[in-house]
Amino acid sequence: MKVGILLFEDFETLDVFGPVEILGRLKEHYQIDFFSAPGGVIKNYHGVAINTKKLELISEGVNIFIIPGGPGTRKEVNNKYLIEIIKQISASSKYVLTVCTGSALLAKTGLLNNRIATSNKRAFDWVITNGEKVKWIRKARWTIDDKYYTSSGVSAGMDMTLGFLAQLHGIEFARKVAFHIEYNWQEDKSEDNFSQQ
Repeated sequence: MKVGILLFEDFETLDVFGPVEILGRLKEHYQIDFFSAPGGVIKNYHGVAINTKKLELISEGVNIFIIPGGPGTRKEVNNKYLIEIIKQISASSKYVLTVCTGSALLAKTGLLNNRIATSNKRAFDWVITNGEKVKWIRKARWTIDDKYYTSSGVSAGMDMTLGFLAQLHGIEFARKVAFHIEYNWQEDKSEDNFSQQ
């Protein structure tokens, strides 16, 4: 399956590389590419710089479209061009996964209207202003509604990605991947202890 990961200035590092660590180990199943609206090198506030392809090159969609969060989402929710192309790619992709405040970008497209979703708990009150018709669940670690997967903050993207693998390949397959990266997977998507903090 082809995986397209959206990048923008000031993306959150683990939002991207948590899922990449998991899916990247499964080369026989997943092929990963990085995309951005302008193409070229995209840098975040940690100083991580990644060379990307132009987002328009996947206008026909990918199998899996991943939208991370990070401080940059505060600006990008008002980027009409980016929101429109996210909408087009998401509509034509088989699966769409958001991490952290990436759900705000997807919510802005309207594709999450009347669907359940979650996001980073510390930014939750801001995120929900970008999708008033979304059925936001504050307590969830991650959610699934049809082809749309959304997760809470940062490390929750790894839990969601393992949950995604469990849906496609079975629970034992996902547990084996978690074991290989020595990660304590939160298997219960409905529980996020950070929602109480």
